[in-house]
Amino acid sequence: MSKPAAPLKGRAARLARLMPSTGPSTAARTPFVLLVVLLLGGGLITLLLLNSALNEGSFRLSELKRDTTELTDEEQALQRDVDSRSQPDALEKRARELGMVPGGNPAFLNPDGTVRGKPTEATAPPPSPSPTPSPSASPDADAPAAGPSASGASAGPSGSPSPSGSVSATTPDPAAAPSAENSPPPTSPGR
Repeated sequence: MSKPAAPLKGRAARLARLMPSTGPSTAARTPFVLLVVLLLGGGLITLLLLNSALNEGSFRLSELKRDTTELTDEEQALQRDVDSRSQPDALEKRARELGMVPGGNPAFLNPDGTVRGKPTEATAPPPSPSPTPSPSASPDADAPAAGPSASGASAGPSGSPSPSGSVSATTPDPAAAPSAENSPPPTSPGR
């Protein structure tokens, strides 16, 4: 067997008295181990919560990007619609459908109240001639086409038929409309 340890002398003996050598102490290690386990567990739980929050934010971000893409596509479609409806020929077509006609010559008021220019009334241009059926499509090719000139209506100065023999509306009658020089100058409200 082994020989018992020799008694310590001097300085080593004094140190041995300060630190008892009864064996390893488990009571001092238990709080340290619990602290390390709690720190590691808390760190893992924090990482798990942080990761799930980042994933939730990522899903929300992808949803918002998808919504932004859909709204951008809708905006572009609406802009194309506005652009197509604001073209001059489209505006003119819609105005004619509403019964609007191009304006006549404008007149302007000078600061002293005199009228500059000769105003004319806006009148509708004559309607475009309707297409006449071809002779092969009509049942009686020898019959004359019925129209206002055939019914006895007189033609206006421009050659277009006018109802009940009156003057055409496309050319204003200078005798019927008062001239700008003969009429008093219009005044604006508030003067």
